[in-house]
Amino acid sequence: MRLLNLDRLVLALFLFASVSSAWPWPPSIQNPEGLIHPRQESNTNSDNSPAETGRAQPTRTGNAAKTAAETAEASGTAAPSSNAAANTRSGTTKASNTRSGTTNAAKTGAEKTKATATKTTSVDARLPPGGVNMITPSALALTSYYKVSDYVTFAWNYTSLSVTPSRVNAFVSCASNSATYTILNNATFEPTAKVIWDTKPEASGTAPLLTETYTLIVYDASKDLTAIPQAGHLGPYKQFAFGMYTPQPYTGLS
Repeated sequence: MRLLNLDRLVLALFLFASVSSAWPWPPSIQNPEGLIHPRQESNTNSDNSPAETGRAQPTRTGNAAKTAAETAEASGTAAPSSNAAANTRSGTTKASNTRSGTTNAAKTGAEKTKATATKTTSVDARLPPGGVNMITPSALALTSYYKVSDYVTFAWNYTSLSVTPSRVNAFVSCASNSATYTILNNATFEPTAKVIWDTKPEASGTAPLLTETYTLIVYDASKDLTAIPQAGHLGPYKQFAFGMYTPQPYTGLS
């Protein structure tokens, strides 16, 4: 029974379809194509484009971010490299300065050594020590006497010097009062020395000058007065003696 009804239904649908396709369109419908809407492929594509664009933009953004990250990483790598290069150049400069300073120090040391070597002169030990030859007063004169408060002139040159001193000291000594009177203090060496000594009480020193015998002493300022004389070097000179006196007031005969 069910099978019969199904056959009848199929037959009815077939007849209806045949009649519908053969039936003409009503006159009011001039353009039946207007009632038929084609598939909107462009709309579908248009609708899909934003989506695709939306998908593409995150992709580009991601790529841009990745590119920026890579650039930043590259920059970060380049910056240390630049710093390393700068530090290397700085280190090289410092090393160069250190070498330059070492070279200058060595040069200075060499110059000092050379200067010392220049000042050090080999002297024959058989030679006598250097001495002083008095010019004023003459070494051939008899004992000289000078009045206290007068100006006394001393002049001398040097003998037997193989090594000249840089500085010279000279003073007058009196054994009676153990006083000394400086006339040259660390003076530059001159082949011929000349000194004018003011014997006024206020200029001669702390101890007043007595009517006594005095000794002129000349020696190398770089050495002690008690140093042993060396061959060719100036030794302490103590050979010139002279007298000082104070005039007495006149006393008439009575």
